[in-house]
Amino acid sequence: MSTVMNESPATEMKDRSAYSPGLEGVIAGESALCLVDEGEAGLLYRGYPIRELAEHSAFEEVAYLLLFAHLPNRQELANFSAQLIDRAVLPRLLEVFLGAVPSDAHPMDIVRSGVSLLGVVDSDTADNSHEANVYRSIGLLAQIPLMIAASYRLVTGKPRRRPHDDLTFAENLLYLLTDRREDDQAKAMARVLDVSLTLYAEHEFNASTFAARVTASTMTDLYSAITSAIGALKGPLHGGANEAVAEMFLDIGSRERAETWVREALVKKHRIMGFGHRVLKKGDARSIIIQRHAESLSRICGDHRWYEIATTVNRVMEQEKGLHPNLDFYTAVAYLLMGIPRELYTPLFVCSRITGWCAHVIEQQDHNRLMRPRALYTGPSRRDYVPLDHRS
Repeated sequence: MSTVMNESPATEMKDRSAYSPGLEGVIAGESALCLVDEGEAGLLYRGYPIRELAEHSAFEEVAYLLLFAHLPNRQELANFSAQLIDRAVLPRLLEVFLGAVPSDAHPMDIVRSGVSLLGVVDSDTADNSHEANVYRSIGLLAQIPLMIAASYRLVTGKPRRRPHDDLTFAENLLYLLTDRREDDQAKAMARVLDVSLTLYAEHEFNASTFAARVTASTMTDLYSAITSAIGALKGPLHGGANEAVAEMFLDIGSRERAETWVREALVKKHRIMGFGHRVLKKGDARSIIIQRHAESLSRICGDHRWYEIATTVNRVMEQEKGLHPNLDFYTAVAYLLMGIPRELYTPLFVCSRITGWCAHVIEQQDHNRLMRPRALYTGPSRRDYVPLDHRS
């Protein structure tokens, strides 16, 4: 028989440390990259309001800001954009890998494995200097869209596309995924896509970013940290929300069905995707920005169905649950209008958030301390060991 002692290590730990499930509200580190605020500021990237960046800057400027800590001048932006075009080439090993993946492979698995393979072909992965990591970050920003588009086109039997020197990052991304680039609608779509990339680029210590920083704190290479982040983003509670919202809109089908559909779902206690946020309890400033652009794009495309469904669902959810839409909700409207395949919505998230992830990895390793939190023990108290032959 084992003897259970009265003193519990769990009790002792409870006395000296507060536990917050999911680390909610816990300050886990310092960062100069992003301020998530429910006040007037809404969201700041290195001090700049997200509203102003989305309205006046291209995504390339925002990516430069996150990586270099200042907004670029015209020459710096031109050089940065040229680097993105020059480095939009996949190594031979990646081409072989993309040609060999099963047709039913999850796109996020392809991206995760592709980034890991980039670490294999980089002969300098042991160099964790600031300069080396910035250089790798630019490479990832240039190569990940190619990786996503190439794998999708191989599976669907479509011809490969190459980025064009005269297109912006968002214009090239839209072209790689949908073949659209010349007409007025394509220009409008690319502008809204650019805004969405800016809005998704960074959001403090979310699950994938925190995973990247924990991995980076071991002083491993940047590719390993980004692979961790992609693995975390793949989870449906983090990165798949805009895809789930789009599927909901498709299931609803029309504005006339929307209110009944939502109310029936609420009665059945089904989760309505695209609402609420762990940090932003009073609403997501990014949602207001993308909603305006989704409405504008609906007018330009002459297709109001998705926006009308969305606004109806939005109204019912605010009435019944007091919940506000997050960024994913109206982004799904925009992506449906663009004709982007739904299975690529989360990989598209990677094309944007790679900037924030890399900036966090660089920041972590520039001022590193190994992350090693404690756990609140909930197992049995100390028990006496019983030799094998004496156990009943």
